[in-house]
Amino acid sequence: MSLHPRFRLHSIEATCYLLETTRKRITTLKMQMLDALPIEAQSTYKLIKKGGPFPYTRDGIEFKNREGILPSRSSGYYKEYTVPIPNSLDRGAQRIVSGQKGEMYYTSDHYQTFTEINE
Repeated sequence: MSLHPRFRLHSIEATCYLLETTRKRITTLKMQMLDALPIEAQSTYKLIKKGGPFPYTRDGIEFKNREGILPSRSSGYYKEYTVPIPNSLDRGAQRIVSGQKGEMYYTSDHYQTFTEINE
């Protein structure tokens, strides 16, 4: 099947593939095993599962999914958590986003790409 020229297929390095149309975006996220993530992301994942305590005041705030990469859900469905970077002076770009049904996504580049975390 050939695609209309307005459709473009983007390959985003080892993270997700997006099929964009003028009206909606269909997203397929790659899965990544928890033990393949950086150790700091693994620790944050475990803290989320445990319910905290979290090291940053912004941990647990609503993630609005403005980029539209994660599946579309109602407002307040997603929460974001900081993955600390050793020796960093700020929060850095790594986050884990969790959904109300327990699904979790890792981003190493501040919401540009995501992988779904699989235990």
